[in-house]
Amino acid sequence: MMGMMAIGIALVAAQAGDPAEAGIRAAMTASAAGWDAGNLDRFMGIYAPDAVYVGARGLVRGKAAIADSYRTSFAGGANSRGRLSFEYLLIRPIGERRMVFARWHLRGGNGEESGMTTLVFERRAGGWKIVADHSS
Repeated sequence: MMGMMAIGIALVAAQAGDPAEAGIRAAMTASAAGWDAGNLDRFMGIYAPDAVYVGARGLVRGKAAIADSYRTSFAGGANSRGRLSFEYLLIRPIGERRMVFARWHLRGGNGEESGMTTLVFERRAGGWKIVADHSS
């Protein structure tokens, strides 16, 4: 019974406008601004220290290793791949965490690129942080 009640509360929160959504969108906007400015530290500010990332090259563990995988895009103090934006498809509460389904877009640089991302956010001391990122 208690599980059904939690599911019902989660559904009502999602339908009524999850207050976490604004914080997550703001964090993603700030991260994208860091990408656009060619500032890797600012872009990576959204990741928790213990985050994991899954992409075309496999699983990467930890914020420092994830940053290393992005470092070549930030050579010379600018981002060579274009301006980053997100198209939000769904933000779903999962207990105290949030799962974000989105399409990412890069425009400029080498033309246009886009792909899908699934992000798991957790509320940490510094705000909403990505603990898991699967992007393709």
